[in-house]
Amino acid sequence: MQQKLSAHGFINRFKNNSVAKWTTLIIVVLVGAAGIFSIGVGVGSGRISFSTLESQNEDLPAALDYSSVTQVYNQLKANYDGKLDQTKLLDGMKAGLVNAAGDPYTEYFDAKSASDFNSQLSGTFSGIGAELGQDSQNNLVIIAPIDGTPASKAGLKPQDIITEVNGKSTTGMSVDQAVTKIRGDKGTKVTLKVIRDKSQTLTFTITRDDIKVPSVKSEILDDNIGYIKINQFGDDTGDLAAKVAQEFKDKGVKGVVLDMRGNPGGLLTAAVDVSSLWLDQGQTILQEKRGGTVVSTETATGNNILKGVLTAVLIDEGSASASEITAGALHDNNVATLFGVKSYGKGSVQQVVKLPNGTEMKVTIARWYRPNGQNIDKKGITPENIVKMTADDYKAGNDLQKNAALKFIQDK
Repeated sequence: MQQKLSAHGFINRFKNNSVAKWTTLIIVVLVGAAGIFSIGVGVGSGRISFSTLESQNEDLPAALDYSSVTQVYNQLKANYDGKLDQTKLLDGMKAGLVNAAGDPYTEYFDAKSASDFNSQLSGTFSGIGAELGQDSQNNLVIIAPIDGTPASKAGLKPQDIITEVNGKSTTGMSVDQAVTKIRGDKGTKVTLKVIRDKSQTLTFTITRDDIKVPSVKSEILDDNIGYIKINQFGDDTGDLAAKVAQEFKDKGVKGVVLDMRGNPGGLLTAAVDVSSLWLDQGQTILQEKRGGTVVSTETATGNNILKGVLTAVLIDEGSASASEITAGALHDNNVATLFGVKSYGKGSVQQVVKLPNGTEMKVTIARWYRPNGQNIDKKGITPENIVKMTADDYKAGNDLQKNAALKFIQDK
């Protein structure tokens, strides 16, 4: 069975012979499970099969010559002073092969990692509540702490660089390895040393906990302005957001603030459903390209309950993948104005392939593009209304970004 992803987000369960697209492939350290927040175009859509995509590696041989690998194995077996484990050796060889692609989002999961990966996709985790990724220098970074989790309460911020986990340097450490070290049982502690803003060194000792992350929160604020906060794009997000949208419409809100700050992504179907609340049926939400060729176009469903409602969208450096797809779709189709700071920049598409004995491989198969034709990978989306916040603002609860979005609607 194969699963298709396009960057950050999660899928709770998969149907047989289904293809699921995701838009977020950032490893999560939520409640201890190693996982990804990615957005997918729909479980069981089956519109693009991994096996039918044209390969860009036709020049490679049909099979690798493993004679040199066997030599290494024989020498290790004969000379290593210790007990070797056959399963670990095989998993290590497979992981090395996949890692050689040089893509942080193409990854091999052994059976344990695959199990952790899938168990976390239900939205319930055991750990600290933060998504991890890698920057262009291969530093381990906090993508976003989830609201209300131990990571958020401790004060971790997006783009914090993790330099040590429990006193061990993260140099050369993969995201998956870091997740394994950071995750743990409820009530246990983990100590992280981070560098913030390339200058400040901070140490956090965080108590792990069980966390259920609600995907949607909402309220109607003063001046009859609807506020909807989407923390992740899960399999219930589309329905929950539609219910909120209908409530807003019934109460005749003056405008809507859509807050996707710190949202690492989720199912592509959810991003399409949320974007469709503002868009006419058939309007483009994103395109997927492989080697410059368009392989898929996602369009609005027509359930545009909030069509014509004045809307401000909040994004920040913790907004990734599905969040960026939604923000880009609403902005490029001229139905929303963006506030905050530049988003994370995750514009590639991954697919999860089931392998024997409970193992899995996550592999980049395409890139996604905004309606305006831009790919945001490593670039992000820059709001037309840039509003920065200092550490003092966060500490004092002075939400300048949200206030700016509210004022935008109030002044209309």
